[in-house]
Amino acid sequence: MESIPGNVTVVVPAYNEEKTIEDVLKALLERGYRVLVVDDGSRDSTPEILRRMSSRNDRVSIYTHLINRGLGAALRTGLRAALKEGADYVVTFDADGQHDPDDIERVLKPLLEGSADVVIGRRDFEDMPLSRNLGNTIMNLLTLIFYGCRVSDSQSGLRAFTSRAASLIDIKSRGYGVSSEIIGEIRRNGLRMCEVTIRTIYTPETIAKGTSTSVGIRILLRLLLNIFRKI
Repeated sequence: MESIPGNVTVVVPAYNEEKTIEDVLKALLERGYRVLVVDDGSRDSTPEILRRMSSRNDRVSIYTHLINRGLGAALRTGLRAALKEGADYVVTFDADGQHDPDDIERVLKPLLEGSADVVIGRRDFEDMPLSRNLGNTIMNLLTLIFYGCRVSDSQSGLRAFTSRAASLIDIKSRGYGVSSEIIGEIRRNGLRMCEVTIRTIYTPETIAKGTSTSVGIRILLRLLLNIFRKI
């Protein structure tokens, strides 16, 4: 991006990402973004890598969970911290290397044009490994059933928010169910949302993480359990 309008902060939740985190942050910094990493209790060399990078670049902020609290908790911390640091726009970006940093421009564009409050990066399911395809399809269905929202890619980790939208998103989920919860929060607050097509980079690291079929089923069971507890 030739010039970044406003203050864009990229929130990167990270848990045991020693193989990818340095390259991901370097790519974001090279494009001029401010980066806020939430280290969610990593037990590998991720904390050391982050300390080294933040000591060399004042556009890197590190927030640390002493224990692993889950993706939802990391995103909650990241969104709140980005707003506290004065972000005009907040982008969430996975630490495993699956996203193309050039796609940040694509998800920011509708916000900058004033046509949306939140943008979700839509991955190509045809290129997605089968287990991930099934898992994400299950979660799209659950998002429709439990939150009344029909979206093409509810589990995408690449999202962009205006500061106002980010301030209205109230995250309570701790695990992968957070992605569907965010969609529900968008609807609950009457925010304008759109999806834009993004590229996904599949590697052993990116395939090993994310919403597989088994993860989708576990999230479904948790959602049902929560409903029965309220009855």
